[in-house]
Amino acid sequence: MLKNNLYSRWLGALVACLAFVSFSASAQESSINAFSPFSMYGIGEIKSQGTLPQRSMGGAGVALRSLSTINLLNPASYSAALPRSVLFNFGLEGQNFYNSQMQADGTMKKTSYCTFNFHDIALQIPLTKRLGLGLSLAPYSSVGYRMYDRETIADVGLAEYDYSGEGDVTEVKVGLGWEPFKNFSIGAAAIYYWGDIDRNYRMTLIPYTGTGTYPSTIGLTNHSISHFAAQFGVQYTPIMNKKRVLSLGLVYDLGGDLNPMVTNTITVNGTLNSEAVNRVDNLPLVLPHKLSAGAFYETQKFAVAVDAVYERWGSSNTTAETASGDFRVAYCDTGIIKAGVEWTPNRNDVRNFLKRWHYRLGFNYGYYHQTFGGERVPQYALTLGFGIPVKFGGFSSVDVGFEYGCRGKDQHITEQVSMLKQQYFKFAIAFSLFGEDYWFVRPKYD
Repeated sequence: MLKNNLYSRWLGALVACLAFVSFSASAQESSINAFSPFSMYGIGEIKSQGTLPQRSMGGAGVALRSLSTINLLNPASYSAALPRSVLFNFGLEGQNFYNSQMQADGTMKKTSYCTFNFHDIALQIPLTKRLGLGLSLAPYSSVGYRMYDRETIADVGLAEYDYSGEGDVTEVKVGLGWEPFKNFSIGAAAIYYWGDIDRNYRMTLIPYTGTGTYPSTIGLTNHSISHFAAQFGVQYTPIMNKKRVLSLGLVYDLGGDLNPMVTNTITVNGTLNSEAVNRVDNLPLVLPHKLSAGAFYETQKFAVAVDAVYERWGSSNTTAETASGDFRVAYCDTGIIKAGVEWTPNRNDVRNFLKRWHYRLGFNYGYYHQTFGGERVPQYALTLGFGIPVKFGGFSSVDVGFEYGCRGKDQHITEQVSMLKQQYFKFAIAFSLFGEDYWFVRPKYD
């Protein structure tokens, strides 16, 4: 029996590894993973980070130390890995984007789009006492938009412009967490970013007189990304007893320019032409220098997490502008507040299954990392979710989460340009496995 259990655990590990490899290979093959005009500039739509239990608590969790949940926000937490055990996490996420914008004539233009993709795959194992290893794969940002515009050119005709883009940036993280002193842990992680972002531009002239069109100009810009970065974290637990635990956490992410390999292809009526110029200049692709601080307080029934995040994008003086030069987009430093609560009525109740569930609620508020026409873009999100234990007394669980968010507001930036208001809904499901199984134990009987 013991031998069969050992085989089943190694079979589970093989399935986990195969899932990790297959999704890492297919992560860049998906189509549009976001559909947002905000992703038209720079690195695109930044994905919510952390595993689903953290995202269901508003995205907070820098100070989280858990035996059953992988903390992707702070590598110092890897030192909490349970001896001779393995944690594996796999999550999926679907989104619905709903965009609305006031037009110059007073009408409201609305668009909607749905996406579905994996969110994260993570593995955490102990190496020695007080030393743990974490490995994760997750999307970092996504680009997805389709826009259309037209204008009248005197003595020529009508010019039609089509803009579209798609692609994503994926991060692979390998980190170590070490507890050199009791209740004090440090950690470091190496992060590799890779991906491709394609931005397309098409201009067609329709003459006033005659038939047909002038030659069309088609431009394609490909950004191929391959970049290494680092993350450092600290956790301190000043209170830890049978009734309550209080942990504090601090994380610094080393950002910088991604320095992508850029390939520009311009085609005029089917013929390559390197002298044609794109109508819109894009922001450089950069990662922010980010400092996150948080606290996590937990009792038998309640857990509360609060994080404060400061992101220094570092290129606030670099702008992108339209051809007319009357509308600018720029990076800006920003801050985000995240908070959440988890309630578990009675995790040891043998009769009422619902009392063993984990119920989560959270929110976050801050500003988008770009300004449009000098205007900052406020954003917020409300989250909720629950965790369903797979078996009594075990760590394995199925987690379900929901998120509603809003970015931007209905207001005019100039007489011709108004800010976009975007609302989104997210549904996610994740699986946390193997937490209650003991690994790396030599069987006594064959």
